[in-house]
Amino acid sequence: MLVRQFSISTLIFVFVFLIQESVINQLRLPGGGFSLPILIALTWAALSTPTVGALTGFISGFFMDLSQSSSGAMGHWTLLMILACYAVAFLGFGNDNLRGNPITNIILVSSASVLCLVAFVITGFLLGVSTGSFSRVLITILGNGIWAFLVTPLILPVVTRLHRALFGNQAHI
Repeated sequence: MLVRQFSISTLIFVFVFLIQESVINQLRLPGGGFSLPILIALTWAALSTPTVGALTGFISGFFMDLSQSSSGAMGHWTLLMILACYAVAFLGFGNDNLRGNPITNIILVSSASVLCLVAFVITGFLLGVSTGSFSRVLITILGNGIWAFLVTPLILPVVTRLHRALFGNQAHI
C-alpha cells in the first residue's frame, strides 16, 4: 500500500474512532450496541487484498486499544483485528462472487464481528482480564451480532465508495 493510501486510510479510521467514542458509545443501545471501528475495518478488509486487510486491522485495532471503553491489555485489540481483517480479506480475495454480492459481505462481516468479540473474551480470559458474568457477556456478544447485522447494510455502500475512490481497481488485482 502506498504511503498516500495508508495515510488517507488512517484518517478515515481516526474519524470512525471519533464517531464511535463521541456518539455511538453515548447512545446506550440495548444489547451492548455495536462497534463501528470493527464493522468498518472488516468491511474494508472484505474489499481488499490480505496485505491491505492486515494493515487495516492494525490501524483499527490500534485505535480500539486507545479507547476508554477498552478493558483489554494494550495491543490486545490490535492483534485480534490484524488476524480478523487478514482472515476476512483472505476469504474474499480472488473471489469475485463474494466481493460482488452485498448479502454475502453482510453475513461475512457480521459473523466475523461476533467471532472477533468471542476471541476477545477468550483471549482476555487467558490474559486475566475481568469480563463479568457469562450471561452478560453472552447478551453483549449476541446483541452486538444483531446490531452488526442491522448496521452493516447501512455502512456497506459508504465503505465501498470510499474504498473504490482510494484504491480503485488496484485492490482487486
